[in-house]
Amino acid sequence: MEVVALIGPSGSGKSHRALAVARDYAAEAIIDDGLLIQGSRILAGVSAKEQPTRVGAIRTALFSDPDHAREVQERLAAIAPRRLLVISTSREMAERITSRLQLPPPSIWVDITEVATPKEIARARQIRSQLGKHVIPAPTVEVKPRFNGPFIEPLKTFLRRRQAPPGKKKNLWVEQTTVRPTFNSLGHFYIAHNAVAQLAVYLVTAAGLANPRVQVENRNGNLVVNLEVAAPYGVYWPPLLRAAQKRVKAMITNMTALEIEAVNITVRGIKFADDRL
Repeated sequence: MEVVALIGPSGSGKSHRALAVARDYAAEAIIDDGLLIQGSRILAGVSAKEQPTRVGAIRTALFSDPDHAREVQERLAAIAPRRLLVISTSREMAERITSRLQLPPPSIWVDITEVATPKEIARARQIRSQLGKHVIPAPTVEVKPRFNGPFIEPLKTFLRRRQAPPGKKKNLWVEQTTVRPTFNSLGHFYIAHNAVAQLAVYLVTAAGLANPRVQVENRNGNLVVNLEVAAPYGVYWPPLLRAAQKRVKAMITNMTALEIEAVNITVRGIKFADDRL
């Protein structure tokens, strides 16, 4: 199976363009926000847009629940598409999705700017921010049984394809659905850096390190966690520190759905058996 990834910031119109991109690249199925879609049918999965919170939505889109991932894996194995379109906000997210679904990593990358004009992207962002509307690239008859949000309406869209096979038209009429998820109606939420720092302190302490001091940096939307610690005397440190790094990154990502770019641990002291530092 070959994987095509369509990437772009949240609200830039990726789902709106998904069906046209799928046809341009001959993708036989689409993974979008936790759903497996083929043609005009939702075959498997749970929509991230059903979730009551944004954290829950991100976790669903990333297939964090093993049962959710397994359902989609089994259905993909049954339909065996030769090419699959995966929609995500970044390369890292696309790679995490394919990894959790045990798929090959994307071999073709399509940026939303390649298939939508700046004006179209700006309009999509405006609709998302002002009205809280999201698009699911499937007909309403397929979406209704799976979506319990306060707003749902059919959408018939005219799209212009970038290219078309010989004898086929560039223009497409596609059926989609507009929804307003619960997490949009509840407004915005923020996870403070201090909360991330407290999680990191707890995790490295549980891993056997002591006296942690934490600094959390934001780099273009991704977090970098810097820790200074005291390490135990008489223990070979590299495996201990690597395990602590992996645990901090995995647990914070799992608990908050935030993207952790790096976890840097520096040993600034030694912890002795009698608790002297």
